Amino acid sequence: MDDATCSLIYETLATVYPHACDPQDFFSSPFQVLVLTILSAQTTDAQVWAIRGPLFSRYPTPEALARADRTDLEAIIHPTGFFRAKARHIMGAARMLVDEFGGKVPSTMEDLVRLPGVGRKTANIVLYHGLGRNEGIAVDTHVLRLAHRIGYTDHVDPGRVERDLMACHPREAWGALTDLLIAHGRAICTARRPRCAECPIAGHCRYFRKVYSAAPG
Repeated sequence: MDDATCSLIYETLATVYPHACDPQDFFSSPFQVLVLTILSAQTTDAQVWAIRGPLFSRYPTPEALARADRTDLEAIIHPTGFFRAKARHIMGAARMLVDEFGGKVPSTMEDLVRLPGVGRKTANIVLYHGLGRNEGIAVDTHVLRLAHRIGYTDHVDPGRVERDLMACHPREAWGALTDLLIAHGRAICTARRPRCAECPIAGHCRYFRKVYSAAPG
């Protein structure tokens, strides 16, 4: 996909979903970004937001979370699913923050991916939403699906998909692009039945050209 088309898609989505472009729109601290993003794996935003208040009122700092009662913590995060593994990850991450980073969330990709439960996708979200840094593009299921449908990439490996997306957008757009694609994937370009007739970027979309426009009726 050429740079001009990438720019048009980005600008259109930014107009349609303006609130998705604010890196501080969802979270209040890098620590909360880190913990909530780890907890968000294989669950819904609603489930994560429902436990946010109880979790951080009980464990407001890395120090408090590092010494949490495991049973109590698991009970709080139980609605997010896989609660035992997630409790282990967020407690382990909190201990590493305390022991190696002075209780602060590190600001580099290299350090973040050392934390338990943190891969490149999570690290990109933490860097952008927690620290306002554009170091990459978080490739979740929505971003992966839309990257293929729209025509940004033909790869399936998230790392290759991320590089293809980064190649046709300036660095300052990387973090917002993640959120724009997620917003569009939830609102219009859904997994089961994309609503192409309502899509503001249909004219630039490979899926629309090859599949939807060729369908009978």
